Amino acid sequence: MSPPSISRLDRIAHRCARITESRAFEVIIVVMIGANAVLLAVETYPHSDDVARLLHGLEWVFRIVFVAEIAMRILAYGRHPRDFFHHGWNVFDFVVIVAVFIPGLHGDSAALRVIRIARVLRLVRFSPGLRTIVAALLRSLPGVGGFLALALVTLYVYGMAGWLIFQDSDPEQYGTLGRAVLTLFVLLSLETLPDLIAQGMQLSPWTLVYYVSYVLITVNLLVNILIAVIVNSMEEARRLEMTESLGTDEDRDGVPDEIDRILVSQRLDELRTLLNDLERELRIDRRG
Repeated sequence: MSPPSISRLDRIAHRCARITESRAFEVIIVVMIGANAVLLAVETYPHSDDVARLLHGLEWVFRIVFVAEIAMRILAYGRHPRDFFHHGWNVFDFVVIVAVFIPGLHGDSAALRVIRIARVLRLVRFSPGLRTIVAALLRSLPGVGGFLALALVTLYVYGMAGWLIFQDSDPEQYGTLGRAVLTLFVLLSLETLPDLIAQGMQLSPWTLVYYVSYVLITVNLLVNILIAVIVNSMEEARRLEMTESLGTDEDRDGVPDEIDRILVSQRLDELRTLLNDLERELRIDRRG
């Protein structure tokens, strides 16, 4: 009895793998996620009891569809269902879909609504560009942490200096260190810069040095550092994604698919060269 059950499991895994890896399956899931987002938007508007019951029924339809999706993805791994949880996006999908069935989450609670909203984030896994951006943001967290520490120190120093300079003339914006830091944080957008410079010039022309140095250091230098950290992380994420793509071997010929494509391209170039040479020789023969 054991071998037939194993072969049957393998057949089921093969069928589920073919379905989940197909383009049509991905399109259907993307459409369902988009429809779920529309449903959440409709629920924010006032509606009658009949519409509320209809929306509640549609919510259960989405739950069933998403649970079936996860079940098929897990079954696609056959006798190794644990491998499903080796991928971060699979873990995220599983948590988001299963979390709605946690006991105590019912009705229209805020926690349940947050979990349902998180389903929309699943669209990221179906877009390689979005996955690269998310991976880049995650990889940039250490660099962003250093940037935030430097930014906090800068805001603290300039906040203390602003409190010393403007605490009497402008107590609403510089009366305390907290207000000074908040004023300087809003100043990062540069929208309040003309008004603050005008108020400072009434006190002393030397206040222009304070604001100009702050703008040069924070708005220009620090922001450019942040951009550089994120851009560098995006390049690393792209290189990592290219490296992972080199390891895929869907045709199972022992050669990664990306290398297969490179070899095919090289062979096509060689074939074009041979055809051109042959064409030139044939023209010479005709002339002779």
